[in-house]
Amino acid sequence: MGAGHSHGDRPGLGPAPRHLRVLMAVLVGPLVLATVIGVALLWPDGDLEISGPGVDVQRGTAEVQEIGECRQDVVGCQLAQVELLSGPGAPGEAEALLPYGERAPVVEPGDRIIVSFAAEAPEGEQYAFQDFDRGPPLLVLTLLFAVGVLALSRWRGIGALASLAYSLVLIAVFTLPAIMEGSSPLAVAVVTAAAIMLVTLYLSHGFDVRSTVAMLGTLVSLLVIGSIGWVFTGVGHFTGLVDEGSQYISGIAAQVDLRGLLLAGLVIGALGVLDDVTVTQTWAVWELADVDPDASTRTLFVRAMRIGRSHAASTVNTLVLAYVGATLPLMLVFSALDLPFGIAVSQEIVAQEVVRGLVGGLGILAAVPVTTLVAALVAGRLVRERTADASPSHRA
Repeated sequence: MGAGHSHGDRPGLGPAPRHLRVLMAVLVGPLVLATVIGVALLWPDGDLEISGPGVDVQRGTAEVQEIGECRQDVVGCQLAQVELLSGPGAPGEAEALLPYGERAPVVEPGDRIIVSFAAEAPEGEQYAFQDFDRGPPLLVLTLLFAVGVLALSRWRGIGALASLAYSLVLIAVFTLPAIMEGSSPLAVAVVTAAAIMLVTLYLSHGFDVRSTVAMLGTLVSLLVIGSIGWVFTGVGHFTGLVDEGSQYISGIAAQVDLRGLLLAGLVIGALGVLDDVTVTQTWAVWELADVDPDASTRTLFVRAMRIGRSHAASTVNTLVLAYVGATLPLMLVFSALDLPFGIAVSQEIVAQEVVRGLVGGLGILAAVPVTTLVAALVAGRLVRERTADASPSHRA
C-alpha cells in the first residue's frame, strides 16, 4: 500500500494530465487578462480632493494620566491630562476634553484613547476625546486568530493568512480609493473579487485543477449575485443613503455612487462564503471519485449534491442571520414604535440587508450545482484516464 493512499492498487486521481491543465489554463487565461486590464483601468490616480466637516481634523492616540475638572464652570465637564503617543504634539503631554453627560463613556486613568486636534481652538482645548484606542486588544485578538489558524491548518494556514492579508491590502490600496474617485463601485467590486479569487484560491489551496474548478464556480456565482443585485436594487428604488456613514460620504464625495456602493458590498461580502462553498464541493467530488473510481460523472454529481444541499442550507442560514444581526438595534427601534412588520422591513436600511442576505443566498444556491457539475466532469474524466492507464493493456 503506497504512502498517503489507502485504496490498495486502485488508481488514485493524482495530478491532472497535461491536456487537462492546458484546458483549465485556457479557461482561466481570459479571466486573468480581464482582471489585469480592469485593475489598470480602474486604478486610482491619487488626485482625489475631498472637503467637508471632519476631513481636515488631525487625530492621534494618547494615554490618560489624570482626570480633573474643566476650567469652565460647566456641570460634569472633565479635563484629562494625557501623554500623547502618536499624532500632533507626540511625544509630549497635553490636556484633552472628555465627553460628559448621562450616556457619555467612562474614561479612567490608564485608558488609551483617540484624540482629535483642532489647532484653531484656545490653548488647553485643542485636544478632545474622540474614542477609545482599541488597537491593543484587537492586535491580541488577531494574534490569537493567527495562532489558531496555524495550529489547525499548519502550512496551509500560512497560505490562508497570506491570502487574508493580500485581500485586505488590495481593498485598502485599490478598492476604496477607486470608489472614492468616482469609479463604478460594482465594476471595482467585480475586479476586486476576481483579483482576490485568482490569488487566494491558489495560495490557500494549491496550484491544481481543483482550485481552478472552485474558482470557476465562484466566478459564475458572483455574476449571478451581481446581476440579481443590480436588478433588485433598481426595482426596489434603493438609494444607498441610509445611515450616517453614507450621508457623510455623500457630503464630502458627491462623485461616489451610493447605490453602486450597496452592490459592491454585496459582491465582496459574498465572496468569502462562496469560496467556502465552492472549495468544499470541489474537494468533496474529488474524495468521492478517489473512493469509488468506478463512479460515473452522473453518480459523482448526485452524491456530491447530497453533501452540497446540506452545506448550502446551513451556509444560507448563516449568511442571512449575519445580515439580520447587523440591523438588530434598528429592529428594536421599530419594535418600540410598534411598526407593522411589512413597513419595518420595507425601510431601506433594513431592506438592503434583506436584499444582501437573499441575493447572497441565491449566489450560494447557484454555486453548489455549478461547481459540483464542473468538478464531477473533471474528476470523472481523471478517473477514467487513470483507470485506462492502469489497465493491463496499457501496461503491456
